[in-house]
Amino acid sequence: MTAALQQAVAGDEAAFARIVAAYNPAMVRVAYGICGEADLALDATQAAWLIAWRKLGTVREPDRLRAWLVAVAANEARHVVRRRHPGSVVQLDLDPAGRATPDPADAIPRVDLANALRRLSANERSLIAMRYGAGLDSAEIAPLLGITASGVRARLLRLMGRLRKELEDA
Repeated sequence: MTAALQQAVAGDEAAFARIVAAYNPAMVRVAYGICGEADLALDATQAAWLIAWRKLGTVREPDRLRAWLVAVAANEARHVVRRRHPGSVVQLDLDPAGRATPDPADAIPRVDLANALRRLSANERSLIAMRYGAGLDSAEIAPLLGITASGVRARLLRLMGRLRKELEDA
């Protein structure tokens, strides 16, 4: 993807389109993990791509393009969450494919998880989304957060412990 990055920096829109095709799914997953709503995640990702197009020339390490793009999407998703006024009722799309669910109680674990994630801060959701949504490892996340890889692993361990405890209590 280094060649595509160089071409995109030079203004090649087709090269940028290849980058978008390659990395958009990871960016949407991270944004969704932070926002918790598909429409907001898509808005955040679209805003992230506009920023990425303008700032593509500032990427210092082309081999870390994916991590850089995910960080841009995470930042935009956090901005969306901060600007949004949360309501007291959260609608969850329990079956995005529109299939009939045999027993609504089967969805309870997903609702519990969604509620537990919603109670985390945007920064905490961002960390979880980067690790599990985009598949970045601790070495890739560390420079994005300005901490060490072991610091990333420690934060993740604490967050996962909190989520496990909350889900056990649910």
